[in-house]
Amino acid sequence: MNQPVIYNLKIARPAFSSPQEESFTWLPAAHAQADQTKGDVPNAERYEKILRRVGCSPKQIAFRGHVLADFNHTDWSAMQVYRLHEAPMGPGSEKRTRAFLEAADAAFAQLYPGDEEAPEDLIHVTCTGYVSPSPAQKLVERKGWSQTEVTHAYHMGCYGAFPAVRLARGFIAASPEKKRVDVVHTEICSLHLNPSDHALDNFVVQTLFADGFARYSVARELPSGAKAGLQLLTSKENIIPNTQDAMTWLAGDVGMKMTLSKDVPGLVAQHVAGFLERLVAPLGLSAKAIASEARFAVHPGGPKILDSIESTLGLRPEQIETSRGVLRDYGNMSSATVPHIWERLVNDPAVPAGSWVVSFAFGPGLTLCGSVLRKVA
Repeated sequence: MNQPVIYNLKIARPAFSSPQEESFTWLPAAHAQADQTKGDVPNAERYEKILRRVGCSPKQIAFRGHVLADFNHTDWSAMQVYRLHEAPMGPGSEKRTRAFLEAADAAFAQLYPGDEEAPEDLIHVTCTGYVSPSPAQKLVERKGWSQTEVTHAYHMGCYGAFPAVRLARGFIAASPEKKRVDVVHTEICSLHLNPSDHALDNFVVQTLFADGFARYSVARELPSGAKAGLQLLTSKENIIPNTQDAMTWLAGDVGMKMTLSKDVPGLVAQHVAGFLERLVAPLGLSAKAIASEARFAVHPGGPKILDSIESTLGLRPEQIETSRGVLRDYGNMSSATVPHIWERLVNDPAVPAGSWVVSFAFGPGLTLCGSVLRKVA
């Protein structure tokens, strides 16, 4: 079997986008309102000082997308979800899940606007909302794609694109009659805020994550008519020992609760060089050789992770700039982020056919995922 190709990358943006600077007024107001609803003394000024000290600054993230208009005002009685004058933690998981379904359905419709030819398989990736029937199943039924098989690849966190591509590769290898597998990411991180939780890592999370949607196809080779794609040459996934508590993502009573250790960038830096060496070994390459010329599509779990990888591997700024650009323009969109980076590299004329692309992502476990791709046209 030829090495599969990722192509036809498309992104869909949420209905709303806010400058990051506005987060440093909206979030303190939300935390203060939560205190007031609980009967505690509100102190928005204190929360803003904390946010500006530990949160992701507007220099690192300029804008973040969100499906709710809630983040554009602080009239709590007019909120769709965050009616904090009624409940300091925000609503329970059912209301948040219904909001997820509405937004994810709209994203699928945006990503499949016409009479596209049906894929043999459709893989739905998310870690921010689970409903049955899923938005993927509803799309297949609505389109009349009776032969399309739906697979749900859920709750893997920010590295979710890597197992999804691995699944797609396996489906194609196992069934010669299958020509195309589609993958769709719907990540709506903004539905999982808890303004009554004033822990420092919660402030970091609340200034980092955003909403985003992406779609792409996987096939044995680049189809005629497709402009460019990324051929998957090799991939690897490892769990770093003794890191179970470094990053967690728990389904709770009021949405998902994430914990994020300040040690994650250091752990990634400690292990990434050896991981890259093992990743490229099947290609007869060395980590040093590929680090000298490849573009790096790195999931921007945060600015410090990008800094640590750039420094550890000795990368030039332009090699990792696409990852920084996606973080700057959109924030961390969990599993949808790496596909956004792939989409930019595929459509960037400054990245010629034949270019190496090394892709990394990280998630709970602490899991380290990687792939080596080559741009084809």
